[in-house]
Amino acid sequence: MRKSILITGAGGFTGLHACRYFRQAGFEVIAVTRSKHPDSFYVKEYPCDLTDASAVATLIQAVQPQYLLHLAGQNHVGKSWEEPLTSMENNAFATLYLLEALRKFCPGCKSIIVGSALQFDLNDMTSLKHPYALSKTSQVLFAQAWAQLYQLPIIIASPSNLIGPGHSTGVCSLLAAQIIASEHCEQITLHVPNSLVRRDFLDIRDAVRAYAILLEKGVYGESYEVRSGHSKSLEEIINCFQTLVKTNIEVVTDKQEESFIEILPTKLNQLLWEPTIPLQDSLSDILSYHRNQNLKK
Repeated sequence: MRKSILITGAGGFTGLHACRYFRQAGFEVIAVTRSKHPDSFYVKEYPCDLTDASAVATLIQAVQPQYLLHLAGQNHVGKSWEEPLTSMENNAFATLYLLEALRKFCPGCKSIIVGSALQFDLNDMTSLKHPYALSKTSQVLFAQAWAQLYQLPIIIASPSNLIGPGHSTGVCSLLAAQIIASEHCEQITLHVPNSLVRRDFLDIRDAVRAYAILLEKGVYGESYEVRSGHSKSLEEIINCFQTLVKTNIEVVTDKQEESFIEILPTKLNQLLWEPTIPLQDSLSDILSYHRNQNLKK
């Protein structure tokens, strides 16, 4: 009997890669989306509004998954200012509805809640910068609480900046789209707020592989950072793009303030996971994706 995995947010950037990975690994993949899944020929679809507690309960009762990868949510800071309740519903309460449905109807399901590190100090509300941070921190706290209070097999994964081919609103994808749009010009100008800001970039395919390892070996109730372990500035990212295209890239930046990121080993490394896809390969694949998208227009 094949193992079954329920993937929420299955039509999103990470979700599409996750569906492909687990399908190829021999899982029965149940894709939860609000619209038709692009790979519906290969996965089972289950439309569900995760902000509807009753619908979520029906979903879990019907599917009885062995594994859950919860990717769905609202990840836009600007929208969280305009519609804070929507952010809370999509991030915090949708997660809580899933956890409660699992507690009642499928307590043995091993789950990964893909959230983020706590985004503000709970003892210092002045560190709270936007409603999005509140919604994501609440999501993680709910998952930790249900794992502790009800001894549910829940693991929290906190990914860094995920990059790779596919529809993404991340900075690397946005830059690549601009570059490809002007690829046949002699020069393109890219505007970035701060060219020296440093971030940890990880290929989405390495991240999905990390989620699979966590489902197999992760410790219940633990939180794992999923990251490459190397920081790159936007200047370095653009320089790498420059080696991959013939168009000359000029960068206009508002400021050049270098940021510092401390890179420490993570608990995930102890499970024998390491990134395998070089940054240049990730960026090359992003450019190829946008070239193909332009050909379809």
